[in-house]
Amino acid sequence: MRKPIATAALFVLMLAGSVRAARIGDITRLSNERTNVVVGMGLVYGLKGTGDAGDYAPATRMLAQALSKFNNTTNVLDLKATKNVAIVQLQAVLPATGAHDGDHIDVYVHSAGSASSLLNGTVMVTPLQYLSPGKGPPVLIGFASGKLKIEDPSTPTTGVITGGFVVEGDYPNGEIQNNTFRLIIDDPSASWTTASNIAKIINDSEDGQNWAWATGEKEVIVRIPPSEQAHPDAFISRVQRLPVPLIPSEARVMVNERTGTLVITGDVEISPVVISHRGLTISTVTPTPPPSLRSPIVKSTDVVALDTASAGGAKLQDLINALDQLKVPIQDRIDIIKELYKTGKLHAKLIVE
Repeated sequence: MRKPIATAALFVLMLAGSVRAARIGDITRLSNERTNVVVGMGLVYGLKGTGDAGDYAPATRMLAQALSKFNNTTNVLDLKATKNVAIVQLQAVLPATGAHDGDHIDVYVHSAGSASSLLNGTVMVTPLQYLSPGKGPPVLIGFASGKLKIEDPSTPTTGVITGGFVVEGDYPNGEIQNNTFRLIIDDPSASWTTASNIAKIINDSEDGQNWAWATGEKEVIVRIPPSEQAHPDAFISRVQRLPVPLIPSEARVMVNERTGTLVITGDVEISPVVISHRGLTISTVTPTPPPSLRSPIVKSTDVVALDTASAGGAKLQDLINALDQLKVPIQDRIDIIKELYKTGKLHAKLIVE
């Protein structure tokens, strides 16, 4: 029985030894390193009578237009009996790292009409476009087509074509403008302290020259040195690999009532407080000398006192330890913490999801 414990302890030690400091690239991204959604409207054919009803005008109109491109003059009225075709919306997501000519990306397909199922359907070749509000007309990015796969049988009007969207042309992300780039700090790490610290780390790594400066809690602007501007890739890579010292976390308590999750970050303090909870008790057992398990002395209390001398500096962890002794359920712990916050006794940000 002792061997598995020793193995587990060794595994924990191995994990502890492998921990490394975070790098700038671990907690930031370049400003235009983001995903982009491309969309289109198309037709699915080959359905076994589960498509849009023949009198659903949008589907029959689109089918007539598709046939006309092959010199087929069939009109909408001739297609009223059609039930093996459905009008659908298609959507694909270009990755944050950009997309390049010939890339294959999964495309998701959703019925936009009265079809009852897209099972066994195939998507006609459909152009997908990038819609950029206020920045000009839609841009054709590529074409989608292929056999549909229904992932969830309970929702047969939605499917996916694995690798069904083919990119036409190159759409790189992370481009440099005016020899500068912006680092966007991930939300969990965003603060003026983090932004200022990142700027200082970059400047210190470049002989203390002012190449980087913080403009907000989430943003650091970095100017590329003249000697690196012709080929900035090495400089950007060097910046992203710079280590970030551990910064004390903001005092924060995050609660998810649906899952019963409680996460505490930073050094969370509470003001002097006495808590009594629903008659639950703390029990301590002290055997009388000489020690006897048959005749213990039992002391019980239903009150938890924290920092009764009002010296200040009591930690939320002290309260959690006391609630552990009381065997208080997680939902009751959450309620207590929320009450402490409402009365101004909890000195931290409370985030309830």
